[in-house]
Amino acid sequence: MKNIITSLVCLLFAISFSYAQDKDLKFNEDQLLNRLKILSSDKFEGRRTGQKGNNLARAYIIEQFKSLNVRGYQGNYEHPFSFDTRIGAFNANNILVEIKGTEHLDKYIVISAHHDHLGVSGDKIFNGADDDASGISALFSFAEYLTKNPPKHSVILAAFDAEELGLRGAKHFLANFDTSKILINLNMDMISRSAKNELYAVGARYNKALKSIVDNFENSTTSKLLQGHDGTDGKQDWTMSSDHGPFHVAKIPFLYFGNEDHAAYHKETDVFEDITPEFYKNSVQMILSIFETIDTSGL
Repeated sequence: MKNIITSLVCLLFAISFSYAQDKDLKFNEDQLLNRLKILSSDKFEGRRTGQKGNNLARAYIIEQFKSLNVRGYQGNYEHPFSFDTRIGAFNANNILVEIKGTEHLDKYIVISAHHDHLGVSGDKIFNGADDDASGISALFSFAEYLTKNPPKHSVILAAFDAEELGLRGAKHFLANFDTSKILINLNMDMISRSAKNELYAVGARYNKALKSIVDNFENSTTSKLLQGHDGTDGKQDWTMSSDHGPFHVAKIPFLYFGNEDHAAYHKETDVFEDITPEFYKNSVQMILSIFETIDTSGL
């Protein structure tokens, strides 16, 4: 009888512990990885702006947002734009969704990543798992969390197009948005692959309140959150390296989250099989935790 009682107590404890763990999870980690795997598959042919693979990827992204019950910004998921470059003219599409704030309806936190990549060259497909299917899949995790935990500030989740062609999607967005309503941009670009288990947060040096938030961040994960690559440490300066750059030019506070370049950067070897899954899950957890602090305290 004692053995039976002991076994039952152990079982109940295990169930209780498992339930507590599930409650602590802010997003579905398996779905995070699965969506990254799908978005960086050959089906989307490297997601180059204006190409068939990019069109297919956009359809997948919109489908995911709809399944998570988030609505397109101003009633539309797609926000098309065109531009010319020295290599030709392009038609592109940003994907924008909005979650209304409970307290600050007209003040926005813009959380961004870019859905385009380099496409196909000869027989090589540049799948861009880390760059930047990782950021897009993280946007879905944000949507998953925010629909269950409404934010105080309004949030726009932005899947920008044409980042690889000169940050065009972010520039178009800012040219057509009242920038005085943007509290901050949190940009994610390359957050799923790090041999050093290190994620960088860039941009806090430009805003005193933001620096205090990052300096005092309590990291509950096994990965490291570092500051740097911001013109202060002799390393490559990432202040203008991705879609956060135009926000900085517009004098909007930003944090860019990314890892250091790896051997697969802008190569056909940037594939799902070579990401570091635990680091990726930790990265999204850390970024979401910082978002929560900013949303609660403001800047």
